[in-house]
Amino acid sequence: MLGVSGGIAAYKAALVARLLKSAGAEVTVVLTEAATRFVGADTFSALTGEPAYTSLWERPGEVLHVRLAREADVAVVVPATANVLAKLTHGHADDLLTATLLEATCPLVVAPAMHSGMWEHPATRSNVAILLDRGVRFVGPATGPLAHGDEGIGRLAEPDDVVAAIPPETPSNTRRPESGSLLGLGLLGSLVVDLPFGDLFEGDRKRLV
Repeated sequence: MLGVSGGIAAYKAALVARLLKSAGAEVTVVLTEAATRFVGADTFSALTGEPAYTSLWERPGEVLHVRLAREADVAVVVPATANVLAKLTHGHADDLLTATLLEATCPLVVAPAMHSGMWEHPATRSNVAILLDRGVRFVGPATGPLAHGDEGIGRLAEPDDVVAAIPPETPSNTRRPESGSLLGLGLLGSLVVDLPFGDLFEGDRKRLV
């Protein structure tokens, strides 16, 4: 499952979807309402050949978030905004994406994207530490040009790097690990997290594979 949240980098999730599909993955996309302000659900349906979902209420005949959670072998969130990271940390489930992720037991990979101040804020630092401790894997963020003409850490990792960070294949409904290697969609790569806050982590970069 590919989750897309509402940041300017959401358009890059379309390339992630295409790369995953080209690699042989079956890709189901779930967008937040905010994400649809940047890229439409029809774009992802065309790229994946599967329906893209945006609302808890669009399939009244079924409990959609439960079905999507049970079908997922791995969940990847691109981009993962500060808001989504906070919701994941505290168990909020007020839209289809966060409800599905709260229900899911599969491995979770997130690719953060936000302004430097948001990434370096103590609240985000705390949320990242908690999610890492739960076994969530991070790819990026990278350093480079940001919105508003700024430059710094918080840029979404490149789509190729996101795809390379998804580890090898696992049966459906494998429980999210507390630690160790991740299993996913049949794609193997290294996973690097940029973490510029040394009081929480050992150094500014940590390799998680």
